[in-house]
Amino acid sequence: MKVLANDGIAQSGIDALQAEGIEVITTTVAQNQLVNYINENEITVLLVRSATTVRTDIIDGCPSLKIIGRGGVGMDNIDVDYAREKGLKVINTPAASSHSVAELVFGHFYGMARFLHNTNRDMPLEGDTNFKGLKKACAKGVELKGKTLGVLGIGRIGQATAKVALGAGMKVIAFDPFIDTVNLELEFFDGQTVNFDIDTISKDEVLKQSDFITLHVPAQKDYVIGKAEFDSMKDGVILANAARGGVVDETALVEALLSGKVAQAALDVFENEPTPEMQLLMNPNLSLSPHIGAATGEAQDRIGTELASQIISILH
Repeated sequence: MKVLANDGIAQSGIDALQAEGIEVITTTVAQNQLVNYINENEITVLLVRSATTVRTDIIDGCPSLKIIGRGGVGMDNIDVDYAREKGLKVINTPAASSHSVAELVFGHFYGMARFLHNTNRDMPLEGDTNFKGLKKACAKGVELKGKTLGVLGIGRIGQATAKVALGAGMKVIAFDPFIDTVNLELEFFDGQTVNFDIDTISKDEVLKQSDFITLHVPAQKDYVIGKAEFDSMKDGVILANAARGGVVDETALVEALLSGKVAQAALDVFENEPTPEMQLLMNPNLSLSPHIGAATGEAQDRIGTELASQIISILH
């Protein structure tokens, strides 16, 4: 049996599959050549991340395929329902990257709170000629401790982000249409644990009360945050979207940044990937990263191991 990991897979996953006698191919095949490659090589399992899409042409055109796997959470790049109707197994790794995404969100939050995304650009250019000016420009930093974080979507990644927030001394409030309450267990290095119960509240209340807001929702038809939602927020709020491009109205976000309603925002995902709008790329009040929420060695190891475990379970 052969596995094609078209967008790559961690060595941990390769080792686990090979130990079961399963061949792993890590060649990256162009999207328009996938059907031919899968058929010529009699691929049983196709693994993807974000770069490769699995639509009806592959599902219908590749009779050897038994499993489609996504190394990550969202599966909007796979026609999941159609694949399952055709008898294929579709798997993903919803928990493996949660903490990595949470830490990225807080990397952005801490950076924005102290203007690091600006100083890292400005210091190489002006550090020797305008040191005092740059210092003055960054004089109004804020601490995260004691502030309120609003979590929109308190599934696995939202919960992981909430845990980081609690560890940072923040108050956490949350909205989720499918969850009424969550119990969060914070684990410390010495084995101690502390539990927090969080009851979800209305989306409008989260928007009104939060100093910082983070989104952890799936892709959907309509914006989760648009002009009306920005209008409901506190003046000077700081926002992060490391969920999916298209859940935040980017035009409305730019307007909210211009008006000062939103002080700063972080985007790891964009409506137009891989070519984000220039008005975003050039905006000094945006902290930007190229969709790297799960891009840690630890997360990729967990993703590889989890995918391998599911594949072995299905095939054996």
